[in-house]
Amino acid sequence: MARTRTTDVLIAGAGPVGLSAAAELCRHGVSCRLVDRLPARLPYAKAVGIQPRTMEIWDRMGLARTVMEAAVPILGQLIYVNGREQGRIDLALPPEVPYGFAALPQYETERLIEEYVAGLGTFIERGTELLSFTQDRDGVDARLRDASGAEEELRVRYLIGCDGAHSTVRKGLGLRYEGGAFAEEYMLGDVEVDWDLPYGYGVRSTHRADDGSTDDLLVCIPLPGRGRCRMSMTVPPELSTRSTGGARTQGDGVLHGLEGDGPELSHLQAVVDRLAPTPATLSRLRWSSVFRISHRIVDRYGEGRVFVAGDAAHIHPPTGAQGMNTGIQDACNLAWKLALVMRGEAGPGLLGSYDAERRPVGAEVVARTVRHATRGMDADPDDPGTLLLREAQLLVGYRDGPLAAEPYGPVGAPQPGDRAPDCAELTAAVAAYPLRLLDILRGRTGHVVLLYADDLDVLNRAAGTVTTTGAAPTAVDDTDGSVRPAPGPGLETLAVLGRDASAAAARLVAVPAYRDAAGEFARLYRPEGPTGFVVRPDGYLGTRFPLDGIEVALADYLAALSANPATAGVARSA
Repeated sequence: MARTRTTDVLIAGAGPVGLSAAAELCRHGVSCRLVDRLPARLPYAKAVGIQPRTMEIWDRMGLARTVMEAAVPILGQLIYVNGREQGRIDLALPPEVPYGFAALPQYETERLIEEYVAGLGTFIERGTELLSFTQDRDGVDARLRDASGAEEELRVRYLIGCDGAHSTVRKGLGLRYEGGAFAEEYMLGDVEVDWDLPYGYGVRSTHRADDGSTDDLLVCIPLPGRGRCRMSMTVPPELSTRSTGGARTQGDGVLHGLEGDGPELSHLQAVVDRLAPTPATLSRLRWSSVFRISHRIVDRYGEGRVFVAGDAAHIHPPTGAQGMNTGIQDACNLAWKLALVMRGEAGPGLLGSYDAERRPVGAEVVARTVRHATRGMDADPDDPGTLLLREAQLLVGYRDGPLAAEPYGPVGAPQPGDRAPDCAELTAAVAAYPLRLLDILRGRTGHVVLLYADDLDVLNRAAGTVTTTGAAPTAVDDTDGSVRPAPGPGLETLAVLGRDASAAAARLVAVPAYRDAAGEFARLYRPEGPTGFVVRPDGYLGTRFPLDGIEVALADYLAALSANPATAGVARSA
């Protein structure tokens, strides 16, 4: 069995998270192999919720339009208790947020990302399983087995485990996966229903017993297609895994995912007859299953040259559709950092920021979804507006992370580590229509420096400084351990002129320039005079600074990427 080295990164698992990792790596010019032990995509509507933040990520990739055309909007939820309407939640976000909530069956999400990745030259190796791996200072040796039973030893620089709740990669690293399982079991069904409820609204209908406890549950999420939805409900005794031979744990004690025999249409209809807000008949059952829920998170998101993402790192209740979206953001956070390190534009210590930034996010999501599942969303301490932004994953940030530069600017302004807000009404000399910031950033893979000012001389001096900023401190080469100057990542520079600047002024700036015609950029970013911002490849602010301090600010940020983030001298914001 010969050892081969045909790629930089091996990704185990081709679900939405593994596909997202492959997409981002390929966009950054990194070669990868994507393997999945399943012979084909599963036709299940499992994870169906798509958060606005995920749509922003897909917009940067150029994938958002394709998803929008396939998905349905989720406008809110109708809540019923004991047959009576108790409330109506409207999912209304601030007008500057470019996307709303959406739903799409997981297999469709996978298909769209798979086609995108194929367009970049990478294809899923179906029926290929990661059997084991070892790593050393220079790389990872992985053993694969394909659909024919033939085995291959592969030498790669890095391995990413996106292989789910029973992850081979997580077990191979010996990571702790701490948490527990819920006693309740549920059943899922992808069906059509003939009720006439408001378009785009989900349904949550429960029965409350005399003691106040909930003893029956029906949750419906709209899916593309006339009257189609994904229903989840309490499992009847005859379908419980306890009465059908027990749940599958794959020998690891993790009770999570699809189990047992799928319910028939009659099982789902019985629950609808009890709990539907209006008489309804189900038809066209496409898929059904019984499932269990656990809540667990690893003690670290990787070790050495091997990392985990998605369900391999964290599992939790599906409340709020957080899991798949959190995993996709795991993948994007890791991918751009791997790309910089493999191109020699950042030190290997940058990869330590993956765990530092993403594990606190995973821990918060696990805790919040468990709280919502056990006590209800009404028990959440956040006000409704903040709660909605958090569910939309628009408040995920890294202010306390090792890459966040020292804060600068007024209270309430987006700071290093925060999501870079989108904004509208940016005009350009050639375009006859206003643009959004996302339009300007779409397709860019590197760090983008945004320079804001009214004065053309100030902008041009700052733009010149970006191109002449010196190299970052020395870094260890990823391949041979040698110490050499790290040039830092490539920086693309754009200018934003204040609304008081003339429409023709943009033509006199030395870099591509846009005018903040309606003052939206200034309102959302809150610059104090001429100000610069560095937007990371994943759409977060790396640093913000006064333009007269641009040289020091950029040098410090590049130094943070080249040093070990755990020990770099970059101040963390409060």
